[in-house]
Amino acid sequence: MTQRTVLVVLFDGVQSLDVTGPVEVFTGAEIRTPGSYRIRTASLDGAPLRTSSGLTVVPDQTLAAASDPHTLLVPGGQGTRRPDPDLVAWLRAHGPRASRLVSVCTGAILLAAAGLLDGHRATTHWAYCEKLARDHPAVDVDPDPIYVRDGHVATSAGVTSGIDLALALVEEDLGRDVALTVARHLVVFLRRPGNQAQFSAQLAAQTARRAPLREVQQWITEHPEDDLSVEALAARATLSPRHFARAFQAETGTTPGRYVDRVRLEHARRLLEDTGEGVEEVSRASGYGTPEAMRRAFLKALGTTPAEYRRRFSPAPVRQPR
Repeated sequence: MTQRTVLVVLFDGVQSLDVTGPVEVFTGAEIRTPGSYRIRTASLDGAPLRTSSGLTVVPDQTLAAASDPHTLLVPGGQGTRRPDPDLVAWLRAHGPRASRLVSVCTGAILLAAAGLLDGHRATTHWAYCEKLARDHPAVDVDPDPIYVRDGHVATSAGVTSGIDLALALVEEDLGRDVALTVARHLVVFLRRPGNQAQFSAQLAAQTARRAPLREVQQWITEHPEDDLSVEALAARATLSPRHFARAFQAETGTTPGRYVDRVRLEHARRLLEDTGEGVEEVSRASGYGTPEAMRRAFLKALGTTPAEYRRRFSPAPVRQPR
């Protein structure tokens, strides 16, 4: 078995879970398949450092003393807000020597500052995607997925998504059984699909201040297959359609139509990922009415058809019609 060295880059203000989450995954895989991974941590000076939560972490070594790794993992945290020029220079010089470049959360900002994401599709924490795209126009930033694989570059969204990405890498390296064993030990899902949205429709929109509007938001989430026209929703909130539409947008930051579209898409994606329901059943249950209407919605939002989406991301066998 080829041993893969995983080098985790540390710096002051690093997010502790960005470090410990993936390290626990790779260490768990090493325990179950000895000789598979060698995990090392390193910083510029090798001295103890403070994480963003105040924990003290002691690196194994200095970056200068580190050998070229198979997997170079760069976590995020407050320390990425003003990237250390010396750290960026080290990444620029040594990053191309790694077989696999991985970032967690805002670690993508450090990789981008070193020019290592130019020409690649990448993601980061949703709150920093706009900044990443603005500051580094050569990077193809996708704000939606929890992680993105593009060749030898793998980037993940906020915090816990680093665990999802690490599990996906272990599954690629050592197989599903090892990854499943590690996931069970950590009491997490083996695989949240990388394209899974960073946050749900409810979190993407603001929560309305007024109770009737909050209740309508909840109703939409629980009944995507119902009549969710502005008129029907306005009646549920006991408001005129015009007043309802204006109040909903003012309090949630989005229009009723866009909110309904996102909820229905999210519901359909979940059914395709987690169930064996047929496409026609999924389209009805999600409020699209027909498979063709759902197909158009998927192509517009995701650039793929429901059937292709399921083929790529669903572990569940599709139920065959009788």
